[in-house]
Amino acid sequence: MTQLNCTQCHSTLTCNVDDISACWCNELPAILPLDITATSCLCRKCTLNKINTFLEGVYTQPIKTQINFAKQFRGNDNLIEGLDYTMQSGYMIFSKWFFLKRGSCCKNGCKNCPYGYKKQSEKLRF
Repeated sequence: MTQLNCTQCHSTLTCNVDDISACWCNELPAILPLDITATSCLCRKCTLNKINTFLEGVYTQPIKTQINFAKQFRGNDNLIEGLDYTMQSGYMIFSKWFFLKRGSCCKNGCKNCPYGYKKQSEKLRF
């Protein structure tokens, strides 16, 4: 284990450079393309920010492109706070990324639904 500073925010972090497969960063999906990944360690918060910033660009693509991109990350049931969900007033609010990985719409009018489904009551605005 090595003590390092995050290259983004300069906070102290522990990196397992001797066994990268045992490092905390391997808990996160390898979403970022190699050309934009850091060459040195980032803390968890900065890594999640970088991933979410990249995903914002993915969300501007047609929905089929978004689904196809997310498809490769299906099957990972490990939910990551700050990526798959956020906590608000004690409730888990699933992210657009979570729904894209799932690959289908439940038609419950979820807050971050990427599929464009709205509850009937939300459609009827007078």
